[in-house]
Amino acid sequence: MLKRVFVAPDPGRVRLRFAGRAVIGIALAVALCGLVGHSLVAAITGGLAALLALFTVTDATIRQQAVTTALLPAAGLPVLAVAAVLHDQPVARDLAFLAVMGAGVYARRWGPRGHSLGVFAFMTFFAAQFLHTVPGQLPELYAAVLLSLCASSTVRFGAWCYERRLPVVAAPAPPEGRGLARITTRQAVQATLGGAFALGLGQVLSDQRWYWAVGATWWVFVNTTSRGETLVRGFRRVLGTVIGIVAGFLVAIPLDGAGVPTAALVAVSVFGIFYTAAVSYSWMMFFVTVMVGMLYGVLGVLDASLLWLRVAETAVGALGAVLAVLLVLPVTTHAITDAWIRKALRCVHACAAEAAERLAGSLTADPAPRVAELDVLLGRVRLSLAPLVHPLSPLKARKARARQVLALLDDCVREVRGLASIAADPAASHDARLSAACSRVESTVEELLRQESRQARGAVRAGVQPAAAPDHPALAHLHGLERALADLATPLHSPPQAPIAA
Repeated sequence: MLKRVFVAPDPGRVRLRFAGRAVIGIALAVALCGLVGHSLVAAITGGLAALLALFTVTDATIRQQAVTTALLPAAGLPVLAVAAVLHDQPVARDLAFLAVMGAGVYARRWGPRGHSLGVFAFMTFFAAQFLHTVPGQLPELYAAVLLSLCASSTVRFGAWCYERRLPVVAAPAPPEGRGLARITTRQAVQATLGGAFALGLGQVLSDQRWYWAVGATWWVFVNTTSRGETLVRGFRRVLGTVIGIVAGFLVAIPLDGAGVPTAALVAVSVFGIFYTAAVSYSWMMFFVTVMVGMLYGVLGVLDASLLWLRVAETAVGALGAVLAVLLVLPVTTHAITDAWIRKALRCVHACAAEAAERLAGSLTADPAPRVAELDVLLGRVRLSLAPLVHPLSPLKARKARARQVLALLDDCVREVRGLASIAADPAASHDARLSAACSRVESTVEELLRQESRQARGAVRAGVQPAAAPDHPALAHLHGLERALADLATPLHSPPQAPIAA
């Protein structure tokens, strides 16, 4: 886990800038809330709004991100009002919470914007339970949310908009379908039923902190599409929470809400949440748990029993998610893995085609955005294959094949990235061999996507030409890419009785 965080590549230091900007944006939001005289509860609400705006808004372009951020109050403020009005009506409150949960998951069908608005709406209702919001607090909380969103947006879109120098990358869409065949529809049903289970059992454990269980179920479903992914995420959530609770005993309880050290550790936790989110869900949950412990210390309600209760409620929420994905409209890991790998291979095809046009002299062709898209798709493949490569997976043969697929896709990404960097060089000259090699790469990808038999493996390998010390650097990358694609034929085109995932 430590290696995954501290050794994971960070091209362009994007994760570092992402985390650094979050600390500045959230700190500015909370500071402004304090300067205008808002209460501690309002400052925490504003800080959460800023965190969600900086963390969940992931549209492809800066303009789309700004529009989504501007729409967040429209999704969150009415929900906050409903949660406050229903504060003393448990049955209506619980039903409303589950409705918001289901709608928030279903909204993912509209892409990154729907996902962001759904998360913001759910977390607004969650925060109302966390802070015991009542109607009389609404005007102040509304003002805090709007002020905080303005502050974080000023940092994100004005002072530190590093995305202006990055290629535009559209978030990959999950496989399509209609009705219950659509993954987002199935997940909305699963999340609602899993949330209902967590809510009921969570209230048995505590009639005050039951919402932790519902929140755990919700976050297990975020950014997952199959039952295997959900199982792994549930395990990692519990693991990260337990480690965070240990840190709470060592740090949060002794501090007991002391101002300066608490603020410093909350800032460190925010940085950790943003910096580790892309590479380790367990470590992200560790930092979330530490931050929550610090906030409870500031509110004056932190003790050892509260920390243990958080572990129990988190376990209940994870169990609710697991039961839902196993028993209600399950989505198999195999189908999702196959879809993501196909998308990645099509992206390799597009990268090779763009690079070939660029090397042939085209000024409009640019493989860089495709390379960025390929990085995102490889991340989705990793997430989909996580159940098989997990250390606790008992399927040794499939684990080995999954690791082989990931290693070869890594090779493809590395070669494509090198090819794109050479193609971007204005001094790169056209060479007929480059066009021929790019064409072979495109044909190899097409063969991989079209054929699923042992004969296909022979056809793919037959198309690979020997690369004896190529004298052009682009040729070296193209030959490496060909070899990696040819080797992928073996694990991908295995007999039906041994799928890459189940």
